[in-house]
Amino acid sequence: FHYFCKVAFFNCWIVAMATLLSPFAALRGRSVENMKLLRAAILPLKRFYGIKMQVWGSEHLNIKEPYVIVCNHQASLDLMGMVEFIPDRCVPVAKKELMYMGTVGWACWLSGIIFIDRHKREDAIDVIAQTARTMRRENIRVLIFPEGTRNQDKSMLPFKRGAFHLAVQAQVPIFPIVISPYWDFFSSKDKKFTSGTCTIRILPKVETQGLSPKDVPELTETVRQAM
Repeated sequence: FHYFCKVAFFNCWIVAMATLLSPFAALRGRSVENMKLLRAAILPLKRFYGIKMQVWGSEHLNIKEPYVIVCNHQASLDLMGMVEFIPDRCVPVAKKELMYMGTVGWACWLSGIIFIDRHKREDAIDVIAQTARTMRRENIRVLIFPEGTRNQDKSMLPFKRGAFHLAVQAQVPIFPIVISPYWDFFSSKDKKFTSGTCTIRILPKVETQGLSPKDVPELTETVRQAM
């Protein structure tokens, strides 16, 4: 019962905050700066759930250039971890279906979140190419979950290569970020949701300068092994 109540509250909070903040975001139109509103709305949740977030290596992100962040993906709780480290002018890549989820989708669109149709490879390739150009032109950082889906297993799923193609096309570095497993306090399988501690480790950047598309498979595996 407690599990379902906490999950329901999490979802209701996201919807309520999206509904409340979207009109303010709409005043200045679609902008990466609106991510600050989403971040501010999600940050208080960790206190309600009694979850401590420890971030190690945040100094690695203190660079002014654009870059790609890749992070493991476990559950909706990743939102709470994401807002702990997401830098200014950074937007996540999300599945296109999210855009049609009412006020939540609207808030995400207004925040500049990049939507990809995972079922249409050519469209996804076009989005990556457009994003690579925008990153350099507007100094945008991009966050991608390379596993492509939620995964609570003990090892990470094989990585999809979109994030790495993006970094190579834009010739920007990659920052791998690892969120520790939630097993001690959260499990959708066991219907467990208690208080606990989560560790987020930001690894040193991986350079892509001089790499070409043929280097992407090796780059992908190198980053996965580091994570």
